[in-house]
Parts: sequence; structure tokens; C-alpha cells
Amino acid sequence: MIIDVVTIFPKMFSPVLDESIINRAQDKGLVKINIHNLRDFASEPHKKVDAPSCGGGGMVFKPDPLFGAVESILGYEVYPEKKKDENKRIILLSPQGKTLSQKRVKKFLNLERLILLAPRYEGVDERVRCDLAEEEISLGDYILSGGELASMVFIDCLCRLIPGVVSDKESIKRESFEGQGLDFPHYTKPVDFRGLKVPEVLLSGNHGKIETWRKRQALETTKKRRPDLLK
Repeated sequence: MIIDVVTIFPKMFSPVLDESIINRAQDKGLVKINIHNLRDFASEPHKKVDAPSCGGGGMVFKPDPLFGAVESILGYEVYPEKKKDENKRIILLSPQGKTLSQKRVKKFLNLERLILLAPRYEGVDERVRCDLAEEEISLGDYILSGGELASMVFIDCLCRLIPGVVSDKESIKRESFEGQGLDFPHYTKPVDFRGLKVPEVLLSGNHGKIETWRKRQALETTKKRRPDLLK
């Protein structure tokens, strides 16, 4: 899979993409991540990519640099040709998008290429939203300074689900939101920490009892904290 990110702050990505699971995914050749500076596609001498909103208002990203960036990545004109490619998706990170979830992120796993547009300021020209982006993704009902952090979260969610990235496949299946609820409680050594003890069942060696306990605990936790997941 190839993931391209279009941003005006490319240096923000190195601390995240060059560490941990995402870096491992790249080292294994399971994903290739390219960061593109939107200013490289600005036609104005000062590399300006934003302008005041028509009719009054804040600054928004202009359409021409974003269209230019995506067309440079793909190697063909996006509009008005509207060339359909089922193996790629152009995603705008936006508060107006569908909320990112474990279920939603999985549907991108079979694609060959993702292009993430990370806006700033008041967002993007509406022609970018309607005629360039193919999907909009939001992290939730709150506002970030820009789409960079949202892009990083999306990439992290996606990369760890790519087969071969996480060595323990079963650990992925047991995580919160993979089934019908949240994860079960986890304990480690020491068995007794300041009088706080690991439940005896986890020390019993009886895998059947342990599995039953974990399922019951996961259900109780979900009922208490996220009953909406059980509907």
C-alpha cells in the first residue's frame, strides 16, 4: 500500500512515521508513505496556498495547489476527466467527515493507494471537497489546528491492521472494538503490588476459566463504560 499525505507542514510527520509500528511497516515493505509539501504546487511566487473566503471570512486552501498536488501524485488529470480507479481513494481530513472507527478504517485495507489531504485554517475551497476528495474522515466532534494530526492517527490505525505488521495476530483480534465491546483487564508482574493483587483465576493455568473470566470482564466493562456498543 502507498499512502501519500499533502500538507503545508511536512516536518510534523517524521517523529511519528519514523518510529514504532509505522516505521516497522515501512521497513518490511508493507507500506510506503510519501509526504508532499503543498507549497511545491503553488503557482504564486510566494508559494501561497490559501486565500480569503469569498464573501468574507477566514482563510481557506485554494483549489489549484491541491488539485495540482493530487494530479502530480496520480500522474493524470482528476477533473473534469473523473477517471475512476477503485484501487485508490482521495481522503479529506475534515470535521464534516464520517467519524473514524475500527470498522471504517478496515475498508481501506484492500486499496493500493490512499491520498490524504491535510487542510488548515478554515478548511478548503468547496470544489476540493466536492470534485477532488472522494471521502471525508473526521476523528470526532472537536476541532484540531489542522489535518496533520488526524492524518497521523488514521495512518497509525490503518498500518497496525495490515497483515504482517503486528506479529501477534491474536492480539489484534482481542482488542477493543474488534468484537462487540471493549477489551478485558490486563495484569502483569508483580503479582502483589502494594497489596493490589492479580486475580487468582489468571494465575490458575486453567485456560478455559481464564477465557470465561476475560469475556465476562470485557462484557461488564462495556456495559459500564460503553453500553452503546452492545446495542
